[in-house]
Amino acid sequence: MAGVADVRRQHTYAGLVRLGLRGLAATGSVIALLIAWELFARAEVVSAFLLPPLTLVLERIGKDLISGALPVQLGLTLYRAVAGFTLAALFGILIGVLMARSKSVSWFFDPIVSIGFPAPKIAFLPVFILWFGLFDLSKILMTVFAAIFPVIGATAAATEGVDKYLIWSARNAGASEGEILWEVVLPAAMPQIITGLQVALPISLIVTIVSEMVMGGEGLGGNMIGAARFADSVGVFAGIVQIAIAGYLLIKGLELIRQGLLVWHQETQQLSTF
Repeated sequence: MAGVADVRRQHTYAGLVRLGLRGLAATGSVIALLIAWELFARAEVVSAFLLPPLTLVLERIGKDLISGALPVQLGLTLYRAVAGFTLAALFGILIGVLMARSKSVSWFFDPIVSIGFPAPKIAFLPVFILWFGLFDLSKILMTVFAAIFPVIGATAAATEGVDKYLIWSARNAGASEGEILWEVVLPAAMPQIITGLQVALPISLIVTIVSEMVMGGEGLGGNMIGAARFADSVGVFAGIVQIAIAGYLLIKGLELIRQGLLVWHQETQQLSTF
């Protein structure tokens, strides 16, 4: 029994070591960049106005966190980005599936998607301001407009690419079209659909930040522009760090959701072996 316990402890220790090494490899370049930032700023190669030291930036973030300003700004930005992303995901998946399964729907939406996908969607921001004003509605709808195209494209391609033999087998077994969609097509297409969502999520955050910068008001983007207007370089770089952390957490959160939804898939099983 003691030998079995020792083996288990060794396996646990080895697993923790591998996890630590993976974490170090994943964040090593970021840590090196942050150290270089601090050293370069402290060396006064450029003025502190152009590049404030990282420690001052982190001190500002700490003060904003204690004062309650940061949770409010961050919460508003995440609310707009996540709301826009969620709507883009729902409507994008719906349109993508319909395009793949209906020739008439594909005939209608395919030219729109083909033109809109590569177009710079942020160029439509003045139109959204004219139509919906300067408040949350226009920012969220602008985010939906920018993020929905990769979701539609990934969903349509994934649904069309499902193995026809799976569909034929289900149909021969007596499954209805609804059952084929929910139990065969969507599970088979899920990995590529989630990949489209992973592309759309950072787009949602980027467009939300830009919308806040242009339209003003509360939020990380508006706060950064306000700091720039008052020549507060520490505030500007604090906003950059806050946005980077928020984006990282959102992306990692979606990766965890992907692993949970695809626990049956080969890619998740391969990750668990490392």
